Amino acid sequence: MTSSIDAVTRDWDGLTIPTAGTYVLDAAHKRVGFVARHMMVSKVRGEFAEATATITVAEDPLQSSVVATIQAASIDTKQADRDAHLRSPEFLESEAFPTIEYRSTGVKSHKGSKFVLSGELTVKGVTRPVDLEVEFEGVGRSPFGQDIFGFAAHAEIDREEFGLTWNVALETGGVLVGRKIKIEIEGEGVRQA
Repeated sequence: MTSSIDAVTRDWDGLTIPTAGTYVLDAAHKRVGFVARHMMVSKVRGEFAEATATITVAEDPLQSSVVATIQAASIDTKQADRDAHLRSPEFLESEAFPTIEYRSTGVKSHKGSKFVLSGELTVKGVTRPVDLEVEFEGVGRSPFGQDIFGFAAHAEIDREEFGLTWNVALETGGVLVGRKIKIEIEGEGVRQA
């Protein structure tokens, strides 16, 4: 006997994955975060509270794609003064550039449940290629009858390549804010069609 979940999943390369379709990022089950070095000795973590994504799972999974939009002003590091500075022209300039965009351009490689997704990230009007390392974390059906799949992704970017160059030199050497920013994303895609 075939269960109803079998109708929306398929076996591919040793994984149980969703059938082809369009999914959106579940706002209640996502984290779009980042980590930056502070004063060369510690890390500051933050996230963007408002982000959307449309994920298209293709018949050939290696042809799947994603388009994501992040509201720059929704940045939250749990420190109001720092968040205001990050929204300012010295960093994200969120009034002039309200969104951060990511558009995939292809699946570069995969091994098991891990994929490398090539794409273009646009921050503050500057677009650069960025590869996301994505881990597929499973597929299922929620108690509310929604077909979902889970994923985690990460990348590292040089913020100065996107025009985010503000900094302060420290007396002891080094700078106040590190150039490398780690991007950390976790979420669930919910089937739309």
